[in-house]
Amino acid sequence: MFKTFINAFKVKDIRKKMLFTLLLLVVYRLGSQVPIPGINVEAWQQQIEGLALFDFMSLLSGSALSQFTIFAMGISPYITASIIMQLLTIAIPSLERISKQEDGRQKIEKITRYVGVALAVVQSLGIIITYGSSIVETDRFPTWFTYGSIAVYSAAGTAFLMWLGERITEKGIGNGISMLIFASIVARVIPFLVECFEKIIWQGMYWQIGIAFIAIVALITFVVCIDKAVRKIPIQYAKRVVGRKMYGGQNTHLPMKANANGVLPLIFAMTLTQFPSMIMQFFDQNSGFVTWWNNNMSASAPVPIVYYLVYFLLIIGFGYFYTSITFNPVEMSKNLQQNGGFIPGIRPGKPTGEYLGKISKRLTLFGSLFLAVIAIVPTVLLNQLGVTSMFGATSVLIMVSVALETTEQLESQMLMRHYKGFLN
Repeated sequence: MFKTFINAFKVKDIRKKMLFTLLLLVVYRLGSQVPIPGINVEAWQQQIEGLALFDFMSLLSGSALSQFTIFAMGISPYITASIIMQLLTIAIPSLERISKQEDGRQKIEKITRYVGVALAVVQSLGIIITYGSSIVETDRFPTWFTYGSIAVYSAAGTAFLMWLGERITEKGIGNGISMLIFASIVARVIPFLVECFEKIIWQGMYWQIGIAFIAIVALITFVVCIDKAVRKIPIQYAKRVVGRKMYGGQNTHLPMKANANGVLPLIFAMTLTQFPSMIMQFFDQNSGFVTWWNNNMSASAPVPIVYYLVYFLLIIGFGYFYTSITFNPVEMSKNLQQNGGFIPGIRPGKPTGEYLGKISKRLTLFGSLFLAVIAIVPTVLLNQLGVTSMFGATSVLIMVSVALETTEQLESQMLMRHYKGFLN
């Protein structure tokens, strides 16, 4: 991977993209340190200490929420808006018609941005109304003006992050939203390691350092192996004579990744499981429903069995949902048939589509189960050991997946500029 980055840095065009991406990530991290006026940071940190909901939100915002800066809401409102719009596109015929138009994708994306900003306003207002005067300084201005200003600052920060993500995707390297989440998680690495080492040294259990190192290496190796795993479907092309030349007659394969959806189902499931808890901030915290929700459906519940079950099912569901959007076996079989290709032992046309669909469903189930196990099992084990930080196996999975995705994009761009390839 390091060799890939070094070789890519030698190419002028790619170097500009890498530096542009790095510059925007630096801007993001600097903005995460700019506080919002009117917030008592010390009182706020005391209020959210030990709450799993805010630990999760702080993880995706790179600790910006713990300091309540202009990027406190992070990019999660946009992710939630993307989930809502994609589900509504399937459920509402008018949105489905818009998505199929020539410029439909731009229209849906525009609506998604507005929904993301609206959710950022709702999320920030929920937090402010819940904690009120305990964290908000209302000495200089009226209460309604202070609350409204904080909501506007938070929404503006989310809008700016959406713009940063789009610029990275368009002119930089990698997926912009994934890169912002990657930068947020990386910003938590050093504080998390310091906290863990302090606990180990204080308890005098130095042997845990070696076990932790082995576990991290094993986890990264496992994630890389699954991410690189590919099911190769053999494809054979029939021979065709056009004029005096013969075409086709070659054997190749159709690569289908074991985890084709990457880490997106996991990120979306994480966001969606926390979204109801954000809405609960508007209600009376002593009401029966909120108390039941916190005791059963929250990650901070005494025995969060229902929460993990819902989390597990959401990961599986989003895995199949994204596969249905990104992979169309019927269209794939038509393309193969039009180009004279077929799978040995499978008839062209509908049987080929059914075969590809069956293989895709099996791989989706495997990839979704992999994401669910990685996300839930290590977290449960860490909770049993008394470590409740949201930084865990899920964070490692996201970082490794984004790093591999970015490396593959660099390799593809390098191959476009070097006919012989850069690995030789």
